[in-house]
Amino acid sequence: MKCQEIIKILETLSPIEYACDWDNVGLLVGRKDKEVKKIVIALDASEEVISTAVKEQADLLITHHPMIFSSIKKVNGEHFTTAKVLTLAEYGICYYAMHTNFDTVGGMAELAASEQYLNLSDTSPIETDRCSDAGMGRYGRLPKPMTAEQVAEYVKKRFDLPYVLLYQRSDEKENVYDHIAVMPGSGKSEIARVKEKGYSLYLTGDIGHHDGLDAMDMGLSVIDATHYGLEHIFIPYLYDYLKTMLKDEKLDIVTVDTGCPAKVL
Repeated sequence: MKCQEIIKILETLSPIEYACDWDNVGLLVGRKDKEVKKIVIALDASEEVISTAVKEQADLLITHHPMIFSSIKKVNGEHFTTAKVLTLAEYGICYYAMHTNFDTVGGMAELAASEQYLNLSDTSPIETDRCSDAGMGRYGRLPKPMTAEQVAEYVKKRFDLPYVLLYQRSDEKENVYDHIAVMPGSGKSEIARVKEKGYSLYLTGDIGHHDGLDAMDMGLSVIDATHYGLEHIFIPYLYDYLKTMLKDEKLDIVTVDTGCPAKVL
């Protein structure tokens, strides 16, 4: 099966026009007419993932996060990103990324809010300024009222995570929440918007020290599940999608989940 035929299937799920202007999605390395017999799916195109793709003799690597964001003027082995590009090219591995188009349509937030994970009801998208189209994130009702600590434990269980971080004022510890705002990935830019919409509990990732303090001062409790925590679900979801769509094709599909890069010791 040609790479361009698989791309068509991927872009049926998450059309490329829904990606943000600043994003870099699509076929980033390789030729569209490449014959594909084995696919590797991962969250990031790390060196470990690319080494696995080489060992697996993959023809196509698909990730959520793009390996290439900023402009590249030289493709050589002197920079870690261009070195990875060279490795992919040398082994004839095409590389495709589906990032904010998957976040918006198809898609990450809908999946995180689904019965399989958070099991939210009465959901609606968080309108963001990130892209021209709304759709990232979800507001929704929790399956039952819980304290923030109980929600944190629930998130750990549902997303199979060893830990999360909770930013919450001590005088709000006993507060019970029946609604939550969810932004998989990095969501600190939406803190003010979430609060303005009347939400008091926010689940996302990449919350820094000062962002957490600011949220607490606003009266917003934030659960930071890390950037990996709410997005590694991309891997099994895309595996199942491609298995279904390519069921009549003789293709091998391999998943690689290297786990959260941050460890609590």
